[in-house]
Amino acid sequence: MSTLSSFTISPTFLHNPRNRNRNRNPSIQLPNLSLKPQTALTFSRPRPRICLSTRMNAVAEEETSVSTTDPSSEAARRLYIGNIPRTLTPDELRKIVEEHAAVEKAEVMYDKYSGRSRRFGFVTMTTVEDASAAVEKLNGTEIGGREIKVNITEKPLSSVGSSLIQPDDSKFVDSPHKVYVGNLAKNVTSESLKNFFSEKGNVLSAKVSRVPGTSKSSGYGFVSFSSEEDVEAAISSLNNALLDGQKIRVNKA
Repeated sequence: MSTLSSFTISPTFLHNPRNRNRNRNPSIQLPNLSLKPQTALTFSRPRPRICLSTRMNAVAEEETSVSTTDPSSEAARRLYIGNIPRTLTPDELRKIVEEHAAVEKAEVMYDKYSGRSRRFGFVTMTTVEDASAAVEKLNGTEIGGREIKVNITEKPLSSVGSSLIQPDDSKFVDSPHKVYVGNLAKNVTSESLKNFFSEKGNVLSAKVSRVPGTSKSSGYGFVSFSSEEDVEAAISSLNNALLDGQKIRVNKA
């Protein structure tokens, strides 16, 4: 069994700097790193860019939506005419409608396989006023023994517009003894029209037609009488007469 030998360390040995560092781990020299303070990074949110073409498209879409509701658009001037005879041609249809208002074009719809008429057609009128007049004059009349149906394919009616034109229509008293009055001045009202015709006969009622969706006069109206004699008297006396500065047209409705 081995024994530990005792030994003595002299103070001189401890005070010697060489001996003092002999048993220490060698120091690790780190490179001299100079640390600079970090620069704070700031982020700014990019501003939204509005593409010019996108804005132009938006404007175009807005203009398109307005034009679809424009009373002077083709849809507001286009008439549907149904239940017509199969033998009726576009030229004949045009001539029938032209007796009451100005026509821009007329077409009859045919089956693409058989070539037979589908018993309906479309007539585009020159103005909205012409379209309204044709509906009033032709709807429910007969062509070749068939009662036809005539209406505007698209009426841009709004709640405001309908509220403006409904009161006159609801007050109008219809009668088989009735005249059509055309070329009315824009300021002629249903009341002034009634008063004007009352000088020549017993007037039941009168109304001035309005442009669909507006309170503007369509330039024509109707006057109903109690007898056929009053109708004849009104036509003979007032056709081409002046009403508010304009010559009016008066004929049987």
